[in-house]
Amino acid sequence: MAANPRIKLPETAAIGDVIEIKTLITHVMETGNRHDKTGKPIPRDIIHAFVAKFEGKEIFRAEFGPGISANPYLAFHMRVPGPGVFEIAWTDDHGVTTVATAPLKLV
Repeated sequence: MAANPRIKLPETAAIGDVIEIKTLITHVMETGNRHDKTGKPIPRDIIHAFVAKFEGKEIFRAEFGPGISANPYLAFHMRVPGPGVFEIAWTDDHGVTTVATAPLKLV
């Protein structure tokens, strides 16, 4: 289950600046290899796709496997083309897609 998507951007940026975008994905990331107290397997539930877009254009993509940690932290860089809105989205094994947006403020 995913919740509380977070995107961290610089306070301000100028056109042409290279900025770092940080995100923390809140998700349990169950590998499917563990069992509950009764011995039943706990179903696998990991995030398998992550996409970041700026003004609708894809700027970063990642695909994850069962070795990814719970609540993964991602950071990546982008050259600022102009004002706009970041959108991040990830999809887990249950087909649940979580989306978050954040505006980028220019000086």
